[in-house]
Amino acid sequence: SQGVLYIADVHHRSAAASRGAAARGGQPEAESSYFLAVSFPHDQVKILDYNRVLTDLNGLDPEAFLARVVEHFDCQPAPGEARPSAATTYGMYLAGQWYHLRLKPGRVPDDPVGRLDVSLLHHYLIEPLLGVTDPRRDKRIDFVGGIRGLGELKRRVDSGEMAVGFALYPTSLEDLMAVADAGQVMPPKSTWFEPKLADGMVSHLLD
Repeated sequence: SQGVLYIADVHHRSAAASRGAAARGGQPEAESSYFLAVSFPHDQVKILDYNRVLTDLNGLDPEAFLARVVEHFDCQPAPGEARPSAATTYGMYLAGQWYHLRLKPGRVPDDPVGRLDVSLLHHYLIEPLLGVTDPRRDKRIDFVGGIRGLGELKRRVDSGEMAVGFALYPTSLEDLMAVADAGQVMPPKSTWFEPKLADGMVSHLLD
């Protein structure tokens, strides 16, 4: 949207800067009312997938787990990496085998957050089958940025560190903007933005 800026990453740091400015009086012209940022046109930003790995199957063996997965997903074995090709499709790596998953019809709500692929996977699989209610705090779930490739997801499962991995289709910029325009919040670890800035530190003394 013309004239609108969307915060694409590090929302918590932006919120901290806002609170810091308010604590210093919140004067628009004050140096404390500014923080360092970089702005990109929307057509020069790319969102990569942000994948999930989990340490266990919540007491299920792989066969029983697959039997539960098909309650809400069409599930087909894949000959190689199962990279999602569209929204509501997923790749799953379990017990040395890749699977293509597709959410069955009639399960996508109109809500801009609820309809995100990451929300659908959580609602229909990760929470009810694997018992993860809070992905921010539950130590059984971890996240693999798409820049690392599906090979990293497979490696962590094959090593025995994790029991199952899920590859997601990248969130679109349009979906992200729709969530922001609705005044809602994106689920945790749902977007991996590129380009990322080099790590570093900038300090500025505020009187």
